[in-house]
Amino acid sequence: MNKQLALTIVLVIAVCGMAFSGFLTYREMIAQTAPMCPSPGAAGTILGYPACVYGLAMYTIVAILSAWGLATKK
Repeated sequence: MNKQLALTIVLVIAVCGMAFSGFLTYREMIAQTAPMCPSPGAAGTILGYPACVYGLAMYTIVAILSAWGLATKK
């Protein structure tokens, strides 16, 4: 497996993770249609934010780094 293929696979997985955690973040933080964690400090929160917020941040960082790796031709 070469570098380009590996980075492409990582980028696709990161984009899928961003979509899923972005949907959950939207549902938890903005829509609040049926919040899974109704109060700050409830189970499933870290520092008062749902865990999906941190997942969105991590997947975004991975996507940016893999896209940067694909953009640099070495």
